[in-house]
Amino acid sequence: MRKKLLVLTGIAASMLLYLSCNKVFPDAPSDDQILDGPIEGLTPDQTRIFLQGDVAFNDEIFTTEKGLGPLFVANSCGSCHAGDGKGHPFTTLTRFGQTDTISNQFLHSGGPQLQNRAIVGFQPEQIPAGATFSKFTPPANTGLGLLEAVSDATLLALSDPNDANGDGISGRPNWISTPQYSLIRTGAAIKNGKYIGRFGKKAAVYDLMQQTVNAYNQDMGINSTYEHYDTYNGHEVNPEVSNQTVLAVIFYLQTLKAPIQRNINDQDVQAGKQLFINNGCASCHTPQMQTGHSNIAALSNKTFFPFTDLLLHDMGVGLDDGYTEGTALTSEWRTPPLWGLGLSKNSQGGQYFLMHDGRAKSIEEAILMHGGEGGQSKSNFQNLSQVEKARLIKFLESL
Repeated sequence: MRKKLLVLTGIAASMLLYLSCNKVFPDAPSDDQILDGPIEGLTPDQTRIFLQGDVAFNDEIFTTEKGLGPLFVANSCGSCHAGDGKGHPFTTLTRFGQTDTISNQFLHSGGPQLQNRAIVGFQPEQIPAGATFSKFTPPANTGLGLLEAVSDATLLALSDPNDANGDGISGRPNWISTPQYSLIRTGAAIKNGKYIGRFGKKAAVYDLMQQTVNAYNQDMGINSTYEHYDTYNGHEVNPEVSNQTVLAVIFYLQTLKAPIQRNINDQDVQAGKQLFINNGCASCHTPQMQTGHSNIAALSNKTFFPFTDLLLHDMGVGLDDGYTEGTALTSEWRTPPLWGLGLSKNSQGGQYFLMHDGRAKSIEEAILMHGGEGGQSKSNFQNLSQVEKARLIKFLESL
């Protein structure tokens, strides 16, 4: 009898523990509430590489023993992209040194990125006298592989540098020089020896390889075989991260899923989308795009909804920081993708920090900062009723 009682007591305790854990641990968030996770269609081998890249991106923390610095901004990839989302003012980068479309005149002084932290025994950088600068808040990472797989022909078809259709929108590519290690995409457009950039606030980064290699080198002071020049000492140094790790991180960024829109059947969301289009917002924030061929089959010939044209647009004097990259003017900015916008607060401490430098604390504030080519859309928004404004913003929050 005593043995049976002990057994029953053990079962009861186990059941109590099970029920307690169910109450303590929350349910896993649904896919449309998070930005992390792979795209559908990866092979088992590709999933393995994705997971390797995930660990390197989100779990690897660099120390001086692992090559951090001597000058740096952050000590891990994930510290600037929590949950693969947007950055915070505390993780915002400072870029400096280029005032026109010719070249950066302060590369010898550490440009284009300010490394404002240093390991023991070294002094962090300061912005040199006479250099203009701008703040760049880290973007969300999701869906980048789809954007990379869009053909140059598609971007050229969206561009209208001379505003031939008279709508006041004159988006154009940023023609840039590519690093030697970049793999030029099939069918790439070329103009005066330059190629179309598509990543970064100024669209001055060609592909995710350049983005990743630059991040290791400029953000963390970590050298690779692709970029192994120590800006502090002025000479080449040995690689501090393996090619395998760099390539795994690139693959991870290429194969992160696209953000999933929420509440798509909500009548206010649907009405807000129509207002978004009617107001002219979709002229730059192109709702739908199509990828071309990709070496990653899961990315090939896919229709997706990023709400960007990846082109440069003049946003007016209010957003002109006097700094630029590539052949962009100082007042020109790449149209940022709007997908994932409604989840931005999750990685920004519960508050929005929007526009290129996080200066806007709400979606409405960001809209009202539009000038230049975005000025008419801003005026159209201001003329909406409060109900219509709320619907438009509800639509944007659903993305």
